Amino acid sequence: MKRTAFTHFHEKLGARMEEFAGYLMPISYEGINEEHLTVRQKVGVFDVSHMGEFWVKGPRAAELVQKITTNDVQALFDGKVQYSCFPNGKGGIVDDLLVYRIDAETYLLVVNASNIEKDWNWCVQHAEAMGMEIGKELYNASDEMAQLAIQGPDALKVMQSICDTPILDMEYYTFKKVNVAGIENAILSTTGYTGSGGCEVYIANEDADKLWNAVFEAGAEFGIKPIGLGARDTLRLEAGFCLYGNDIDDSTSPIEAGLGWITKFSDGNDFIDRALFQQQKEEKPARMLKGFEMLEKGIPRHGYSVVDAEGNIIGTVTSGTMSPLTKKAIGLAYLDRAHAKLGSEIFIQVRNKQLKAQVVKTPFF
Repeated sequence: MKRTAFTHFHEKLGARMEEFAGYLMPISYEGINEEHLTVRQKVGVFDVSHMGEFWVKGPRAAELVQKITTNDVQALFDGKVQYSCFPNGKGGIVDDLLVYRIDAETYLLVVNASNIEKDWNWCVQHAEAMGMEIGKELYNASDEMAQLAIQGPDALKVMQSICDTPILDMEYYTFKKVNVAGIENAILSTTGYTGSGGCEVYIANEDADKLWNAVFEAGAEFGIKPIGLGARDTLRLEAGFCLYGNDIDDSTSPIEAGLGWITKFSDGNDFIDRALFQQQKEEKPARMLKGFEMLEKGIPRHGYSVVDAEGNIIGTVTSGTMSPLTKKAIGLAYLDRAHAKLGSEIFIQVRNKQLKAQVVKTPFF
């Protein structure tokens, strides 16, 4: 089992550790609800060093990224980040990812930990077809980089005190190369997977201790705490963000998943599966991923059936939890289009009961 550059801190702090995507990762420290509220109200720190990082470089870098991702790389500029996905050539999704444009010939792709090998092989397949040099123009840096996500309303205030560059006014989905805690050329970005603002910092593994210690020292006055992956999941669900393997996978299209906004049919954007997704968008998909809120007592879980008032199956729950912030049971589900309108009454099959729920907007708070 792999360890991140921060694992020894988690163990020292007594985190509940479990295997996740081949890594030994902290699931919780003091409890998911407490950690969740810390991020919503103050500032929390996630070790996300298990994520994958691929560099794409050279004169054909933009062409490759444009081909294998659904968003429009032409719209990027230096210092801008895009949320995107890899279409799989069969109408599904290989993975969702972030695309960082360093310059016109340098891009950083950040992928999910559980899909690193699959994503790498997919990128290699298409890079080789374009004659790109693997190991140079396409490089897997996943084992060399560490990453902390500092999230919450006070996150940027904490980080400003240890950065040599102004970051408080950074726009959503941008990044800068900064000196942070004496670490030169760290990448600091403002994307986030919690819905509470903040940033991520990418560094070399050897600088991990320096970054961790500086962040927690700077955040002490703000009540900063380390946060586990358990609260990361409840936070992203409250924010209405998809989780690969739950809400999107090789059998779901970005159009069905409500990710039409990252599927750009602009001139020159000839990505894999473009024609199929364009047809789906025009004809409207048969099912759609929607948020719902329980109206009766019960917690929805991944895989539960969704039925109509007559008991006919009309969908499947992909994610569900009790929201620590709103104290309501919430979830995401793929629903037949006829039942996917806001306000529609649906029923979640929880064990032997059909519990009433309602289709609502996301985010849930």
